[in-house]
Amino acid sequence: MRPVTLFTGQWADLPFEEVARLAGEWGFDGLEIACWGDHLDPERVVEDSAYLRNRLDILERNNLQVHAIANHLTGQAVCDDPIDERHRGILSERVWGDGQAEGVRRRAAEVLKATAHAAALLGAKTVTGFTGSSIWKCVAMFPPVPESMINAGYEDFKDRWDPILDAFDDANVRFALEVHPSEIAYDYWSTRRTLDVMADRKNFGLNFDPSHFIWQDLDPVMFLQDFAEHIFHVHVKESVRQLNGRNGRLGSHLPWGDPRRGWDFVTAGHGDVQWEPIFRMLNSIGYSGPVSVEWEDAGMDRLIGAPQALVLVRQLGGIAPSAAAFDAAFSTGRQA
Repeated sequence: MRPVTLFTGQWADLPFEEVARLAGEWGFDGLEIACWGDHLDPERVVEDSAYLRNRLDILERNNLQVHAIANHLTGQAVCDDPIDERHRGILSERVWGDGQAEGVRRRAAEVLKATAHAAALLGAKTVTGFTGSSIWKCVAMFPPVPESMINAGYEDFKDRWDPILDAFDDANVRFALEVHPSEIAYDYWSTRRTLDVMADRKNFGLNFDPSHFIWQDLDPVMFLQDFAEHIFHVHVKESVRQLNGRNGRLGSHLPWGDPRRGWDFVTAGHGDVQWEPIFRMLNSIGYSGPVSVEWEDAGMDRLIGAPQALVLVRQLGGIAPSAAAFDAAFSTGRQA
Protein backbone atom coordinates (compact mmCIF):
# COMPACT_ATOMS: atom_id res chain seq x y z
CA MET A 1 0.00 0.00 0.00
CA ARG A 2 1.42 3.37 -0.99
CA PRO A 3 1.76 5.85 1.90
CA VAL A 4 -0.57 8.84 1.64
CA THR A 5 1.00 12.09 2.77
CA LEU A 6 -0.07 15.71 3.08
CA PHE A 7 2.04 18.38 1.38
CA THR A 8 2.40 21.17 3.92
CA GLY A 9 3.21 23.97 1.47
CA GLN A 10 -0.28 25.49 1.53
CA TRP A 11 -0.40 25.19 5.33
CA ALA A 12 2.78 27.10 6.13
CA ASP A 13 0.82 29.92 7.76
CA LEU A 14 0.08 27.43 10.57
CA PRO A 15 2.72 26.14 13.00
CA PHE A 16 4.26 22.85 11.93
CA GLU A 17 3.06 21.14 15.09
CA GLU A 18 -0.54 22.15 14.36
CA VAL A 19 -0.40 20.83 10.78
CA ALA A 20 1.09 17.56 12.02
CA ARG A 21 -1.70 17.23 14.58
CA LEU A 22 -4.38 17.79 11.93
CA ALA A 23 -2.80 15.35 9.49
CA GLY A 24 -2.47 12.70 12.17
CA GLU A 25 -6.08 13.09 13.29
CA TRP A 26 -7.33 12.87 9.69
CA GLY A 27 -5.41 9.64 9.15
CA PHE A 28 -2.58 10.63 6.82
CA ASP A 29 0.45 8.33 6.90
CA GLY A 30 2.96 11.15 6.75
CA LEU A 31 3.92 14.61 5.57
CA GLU A 32 5.73 16.02 2.57
CA ILE A 33 7.30 18.83 4.59
CA ALA A 34 7.70 22.25 2.99
CA CYS A 35 10.91 24.17 3.62
CA TRP A 36 9.15 27.45 4.36
CA GLY A 37 7.07 28.98 7.11
CA ASP A 38 8.19 27.42 10.38
CA HIS A 39 7.81 23.90 8.98
CA LEU A 40 11.40 23.13 8.06
CA ASP A 41 14.63 25.09 7.80
CA PRO A 42 16.96 22.72 5.91
CA GLU A 43 20.15 24.52 6.91
CA ARG A 44 19.13 24.41 10.55
CA VAL A 45 18.38 20.68 10.28
CA VAL A 46 21.96 20.13 9.15
CA GLU A 47 23.51 22.43 11.76
CA ASP A 48 21.35 21.92 14.87
CA SER A 49 20.73 18.38 16.15
CA ALA A 50 18.21 19.63 18.72
CA TYR A 51 16.11 21.21 15.96
CA LEU A 52 16.27 17.99 13.94
CA ARG A 53 15.17 16.01 17.01
CA ASN A 54 12.27 18.42 17.55
CA ARG A 55 10.95 17.87 14.00
CA LEU A 56 11.26 14.10 14.36
CA ASP A 57 9.53 14.15 17.76
CA ILE A 58 6.57 16.09 16.31
CA LEU A 59 6.21 13.52 13.55
CA GLU A 60 6.45 10.62 15.99
CA ARG A 61 3.85 12.07 18.38
CA ASN A 62 1.38 12.27 15.51
CA ASN A 63 2.18 8.84 14.02
CA LEU A 64 3.53 10.41 10.84
CA GLN A 65 6.40 9.47 8.55
CA VAL A 66 8.38 11.65 6.17
CA HIS A 67 9.16 10.25 2.73
CA ALA A 68 9.89 13.58 1.03
CA ILE A 69 10.59 17.20 1.81
CA ALA A 70 9.83 20.06 -0.56
CA ASN A 71 11.85 23.14 -1.46
CA HIS A 72 10.00 24.60 -4.42
CA LEU A 73 10.37 28.27 -3.48
CA THR A 74 14.14 28.37 -3.10
CA GLY A 75 14.63 26.08 -6.09
CA GLN A 76 12.73 28.57 -8.26
CA ALA A 77 15.50 31.12 -7.83
CA VAL A 78 18.34 28.85 -8.98
CA CYS A 79 17.77 29.41 -12.72
CA ASP A 80 15.19 32.17 -13.01
CA ASP A 81 15.87 35.23 -15.13
CA PRO A 82 14.86 37.84 -14.26
CA ILE A 83 15.12 37.78 -10.48
CA ASP A 84 12.73 40.45 -9.22
CA GLU A 85 10.22 41.44 -6.56
CA ARG A 86 8.25 38.23 -7.10
CA HIS A 87 11.20 36.27 -5.76
CA ARG A 88 11.65 38.54 -2.77
CA GLY A 89 8.15 37.51 -1.72
CA ILE A 90 9.00 33.78 -1.65
CA LEU A 91 12.63 33.72 -0.52
CA SER A 92 14.16 33.96 2.93
CA GLU A 93 15.98 37.16 3.80
CA ARG A 94 19.26 35.25 3.78
CA VAL A 95 18.76 33.98 0.23
CA TRP A 96 17.45 37.31 -1.03
CA GLY A 97 20.30 39.29 0.53
CA ASP A 98 20.90 42.47 -1.47
CA GLY A 99 18.68 41.22 -4.29
CA GLN A 100 21.45 41.15 -6.88
CA ALA A 101 20.38 38.41 -9.26
CA GLU A 102 23.49 36.27 -9.48
CA GLY A 103 24.02 36.36 -5.74
CA VAL A 104 20.42 35.26 -5.18
CA ARG A 105 20.92 32.33 -7.56
CA ARG A 106 24.15 31.23 -5.87
CA ARG A 107 22.67 31.41 -2.37
CA ALA A 108 19.57 29.52 -3.50
CA ALA A 109 21.79 26.77 -4.90
CA GLU A 110 23.62 26.44 -1.57
CA VAL A 111 20.32 26.04 0.27
CA LEU A 112 19.28 23.31 -2.16
CA LYS A 113 22.51 21.46 -1.39
CA ALA A 114 21.72 21.70 2.32
CA THR A 115 18.20 20.46 1.60
CA ALA A 116 19.59 17.19 0.25
CA HIS A 117 21.48 16.56 3.49
CA ALA A 118 18.48 17.66 5.59
CA ALA A 119 16.32 15.09 3.79
CA ALA A 120 18.85 12.35 4.56
CA LEU A 121 18.93 13.27 8.25
CA LEU A 122 15.13 13.13 8.38
CA GLY A 123 15.11 9.74 6.67
CA ALA A 124 13.51 11.04 3.46
CA LYS A 125 14.72 9.72 0.12
CA THR A 126 13.33 12.47 -2.10
CA VAL A 127 13.29 16.26 -2.32
CA THR A 128 10.52 17.70 -4.48
CA GLY A 129 10.79 21.16 -5.97
CA PHE A 130 11.27 23.59 -8.79
CA THR A 131 14.37 24.47 -10.80
CA GLY A 132 13.43 27.83 -12.25
CA SER A 133 14.21 28.64 -15.88
CA SER A 134 16.05 31.36 -17.73
CA ILE A 135 13.91 30.74 -20.85
CA TRP A 136 10.36 30.50 -19.49
CA LYS A 137 10.06 34.17 -20.50
CA CYS A 138 10.40 32.95 -24.12
CA VAL A 139 7.37 30.63 -23.98
CA ALA A 140 5.32 32.78 -26.39
CA MET A 141 8.25 32.68 -28.89
CA PHE A 142 7.82 36.37 -29.66
CA PRO A 143 9.81 38.47 -30.22
CA PRO A 144 11.31 35.68 -32.32
CA VAL A 145 13.58 33.47 -30.21
CA PRO A 146 16.74 32.12 -31.83
CA GLU A 147 17.42 28.43 -31.26
CA SER A 148 20.73 29.39 -29.69
CA MET A 149 18.87 31.16 -26.88
CA ILE A 150 16.82 28.05 -26.05
CA ASN A 151 19.95 25.88 -26.17
CA ALA A 152 21.70 28.29 -23.83
CA GLY A 153 18.77 28.04 -21.42
CA TYR A 154 19.12 24.27 -21.10
CA GLU A 155 22.90 24.61 -20.78
CA ASP A 156 22.43 27.16 -18.01
CA PHE A 157 20.05 24.79 -16.23
CA LYS A 158 22.53 21.91 -16.35
CA ASP A 159 25.49 24.08 -15.32
CA ARG A 160 23.62 25.36 -12.26
CA TRP A 161 22.04 22.07 -11.20
CA ASP A 162 24.99 19.71 -11.68
CA PRO A 163 26.78 20.94 -8.52
CA ILE A 164 23.50 20.75 -6.58
CA LEU A 165 22.95 17.18 -7.74
CA ASP A 166 26.49 16.32 -6.65
CA ALA A 167 25.33 17.17 -3.12
CA PHE A 168 22.26 14.97 -3.65
CA ASP A 169 24.57 12.14 -4.70
CA ASP A 170 26.62 12.62 -1.54
CA ALA A 171 23.46 12.46 0.57
CA ASN A 172 21.99 9.50 -1.38
CA VAL A 173 18.82 11.52 -1.98
CA ARG A 174 16.89 12.14 -5.22
CA PHE A 175 15.52 15.39 -6.63
CA ALA A 176 12.05 15.30 -8.19
CA LEU A 177 11.25 18.29 -10.42
CA GLU A 178 7.58 19.16 -10.50
CA VAL A 179 6.69 19.64 -14.17
CA HIS A 180 5.02 23.02 -13.96
CA PRO A 181 4.64 26.36 -15.76
CA SER A 182 7.70 28.60 -15.24
CA GLU A 183 10.07 25.61 -14.90
CA ILE A 184 12.64 24.26 -17.35
CA ALA A 185 10.17 21.36 -17.87
CA TYR A 186 6.55 22.42 -18.13
CA ASP A 187 4.95 20.05 -20.68
CA TYR A 188 5.68 16.75 -22.44
CA TRP A 189 8.40 17.80 -24.87
CA SER A 190 10.19 20.18 -22.50
CA THR A 191 10.25 17.31 -20.00
CA ARG A 192 11.75 15.03 -22.62
CA ARG A 193 14.49 17.54 -23.38
CA THR A 194 15.19 18.19 -19.69
CA LEU A 195 15.61 14.48 -19.01
CA ASP A 196 17.86 14.14 -22.05
CA VAL A 197 20.03 16.97 -20.73
CA MET A 198 20.21 15.24 -17.36
CA ALA A 199 20.63 11.70 -18.72
CA ASP A 200 23.84 11.26 -16.71
CA ARG A 201 22.12 12.17 -13.41
CA LYS A 202 20.25 9.15 -12.08
CA ASN A 203 19.16 11.08 -8.99
CA PHE A 204 17.22 13.61 -11.10
CA GLY A 205 13.61 12.72 -11.84
CA LEU A 206 10.05 13.97 -11.74
CA ASN A 207 7.29 14.84 -9.32
CA PHE A 208 4.11 13.91 -11.20
CA ASP A 209 1.25 16.38 -10.70
CA PRO A 210 -1.62 16.00 -13.19
CA SER A 211 -3.21 19.34 -12.29
CA HIS A 212 -0.65 21.08 -14.51
CA PHE A 213 -1.41 18.86 -17.49
CA ILE A 214 -5.20 19.11 -17.63
CA TRP A 215 -5.44 22.76 -18.66
CA GLN A 216 -2.71 22.16 -21.29
CA ASP A 217 -4.70 19.24 -22.77
CA LEU A 218 -1.87 16.81 -22.01
CA ASP A 219 -2.62 13.19 -21.18
CA PRO A 220 -1.39 12.43 -17.62
CA VAL A 221 -1.68 8.67 -18.16
CA MET A 222 0.50 8.77 -21.27
CA PHE A 223 2.99 10.94 -19.37
CA LEU A 224 3.25 8.33 -16.62
CA GLN A 225 3.65 5.52 -19.12
CA ASP A 226 6.36 7.24 -21.16
CA PHE A 227 8.36 8.59 -18.20
CA ALA A 228 7.77 5.65 -15.85
CA GLU A 229 11.37 5.19 -14.74
CA HIS A 230 11.68 8.88 -13.87
CA ILE A 231 8.61 9.17 -11.61
CA PHE A 232 10.07 9.71 -8.14
CA HIS A 233 7.04 11.23 -6.40
CA VAL A 234 3.32 11.84 -7.00
CA HIS A 235 1.05 14.76 -6.08
CA VAL A 236 -2.71 14.38 -5.83
CA LYS A 237 -3.83 17.80 -6.99
CA GLU A 238 -6.58 18.77 -9.38
CA SER A 239 -7.54 21.48 -11.82
CA VAL A 240 -10.69 22.31 -13.76
CA ARG A 241 -11.11 23.86 -17.19
CA GLN A 242 -13.40 26.90 -17.48
CA LEU A 243 -13.01 27.57 -21.20
CA ASN A 244 -16.29 29.13 -22.25
CA GLY A 245 -15.40 31.26 -25.27
CA ARG A 246 -14.30 34.20 -23.12
CA ASN A 247 -11.91 32.58 -20.68
CA GLY A 248 -8.44 31.71 -21.99
CA ARG A 249 -5.84 29.15 -20.98
CA LEU A 250 -3.25 31.77 -20.04
CA GLY A 251 -5.29 33.10 -17.14
CA SER A 252 -5.58 36.76 -18.21
CA HIS A 253 -3.51 37.92 -15.20
CA LEU A 254 -6.51 37.10 -12.99
CA PRO A 255 -6.23 35.76 -9.43
CA TRP A 256 -7.06 32.21 -8.40
CA GLY A 257 -10.77 31.72 -7.86
CA ASP A 258 -11.81 34.36 -10.39
CA PRO A 259 -14.54 32.85 -12.63
CA ARG A 260 -13.02 34.65 -15.63
CA ARG A 261 -9.97 32.38 -15.53
CA GLY A 262 -9.80 29.65 -18.17
CA TRP A 263 -8.75 27.11 -15.55
CA ASP A 264 -8.28 26.89 -11.81
CA PHE A 265 -7.13 24.56 -9.06
CA VAL A 266 -9.78 22.66 -7.10
CA THR A 267 -9.81 19.99 -4.40
CA ALA A 268 -9.04 16.51 -5.72
CA GLY A 269 -12.26 14.87 -6.86
CA HIS A 270 -13.90 18.14 -7.90
CA GLY A 271 -12.25 18.83 -11.26
CA ASP A 272 -11.29 17.33 -14.61
CA VAL A 273 -8.56 14.88 -13.55
CA GLN A 274 -9.55 11.26 -14.16
CA TRP A 275 -7.93 9.61 -11.16
CA GLU A 276 -8.83 5.97 -11.73
CA PRO A 277 -6.82 5.53 -14.96
CA ILE A 278 -3.93 7.39 -13.32
CA PHE A 279 -3.87 4.97 -10.38
CA ARG A 280 -4.20 2.01 -12.73
CA MET A 281 -1.16 3.28 -14.62
CA LEU A 282 0.76 3.82 -11.37
CA ASN A 283 0.13 0.13 -10.68
CA SER A 284 1.19 -0.81 -14.19
CA ILE A 285 4.52 1.03 -14.00
CA GLY A 286 5.22 -0.35 -10.53
CA TYR A 287 5.20 2.96 -8.66
CA SER A 288 5.18 2.17 -4.92
CA GLY A 289 6.21 5.53 -3.48
CA PRO A 290 4.09 8.08 -1.64
CA VAL A 291 1.09 9.89 -3.05
CA SER A 292 0.94 13.35 -1.54
CA VAL A 293 -2.27 15.35 -1.27
CA GLU A 294 -1.65 18.96 -2.27
CA TRP A 295 -4.66 21.07 -1.41
CA GLU A 296 -5.18 24.18 -3.55
CA ASP A 297 -8.73 25.44 -3.90
CA ALA A 298 -9.85 29.06 -3.60
CA GLY A 299 -13.46 27.89 -3.32
CA MET A 300 -13.23 25.28 -0.56
CA ASP A 301 -11.94 25.45 3.01
CA ARG A 302 -8.76 23.40 3.37
CA LEU A 303 -10.04 21.82 6.59
CA ILE A 304 -12.75 20.25 4.44
CA GLY A 305 -10.80 19.78 1.21
CA ALA A 306 -7.74 17.95 2.58
CA PRO A 307 -9.62 15.18 4.40
CA GLN A 308 -11.97 14.83 1.41
CA ALA A 309 -8.95 14.26 -0.84
CA LEU A 310 -7.60 11.69 1.61
CA VAL A 311 -10.85 9.72 1.37
CA LEU A 312 -10.56 9.78 -2.43
CA VAL A 313 -6.98 8.48 -2.36
CA ARG A 314 -7.84 5.70 0.10
CA GLN A 315 -10.62 4.59 -2.25
CA LEU A 316 -8.26 4.68 -5.22
CA GLY A 317 -5.81 2.57 -3.24
CA GLY A 318 -8.29 -0.27 -3.64
CA ILE A 319 -7.46 -0.36 -7.34
CA ALA A 320 -4.81 -3.07 -7.36
CA PRO A 321 -3.87 -5.90 -9.73
CA SER A 322 -6.07 -8.94 -9.21
CA ALA A 323 -4.48 -12.04 -7.71
CA ALA A 324 -6.31 -14.16 -10.29
CA ALA A 325 -6.84 -13.64 -13.99
CA PHE A 326 -10.53 -12.82 -14.52
CA ASP A 327 -10.72 -15.17 -17.52
CA ALA A 328 -9.22 -18.14 -15.66
CA ALA A 329 -12.73 -19.21 -14.66
CA PHE A 330 -13.62 -19.66 -18.31
CA SER A 331 -11.23 -22.58 -18.64
CA THR A 332 -12.36 -26.14 -17.86
CA GLY A 333 -8.78 -27.25 -17.49
CA ARG A 334 -9.34 -29.84 -20.24
CA GLN A 335 -7.97 -29.73 -23.73
CA ALA A 336 -10.52 -30.09 -26.52
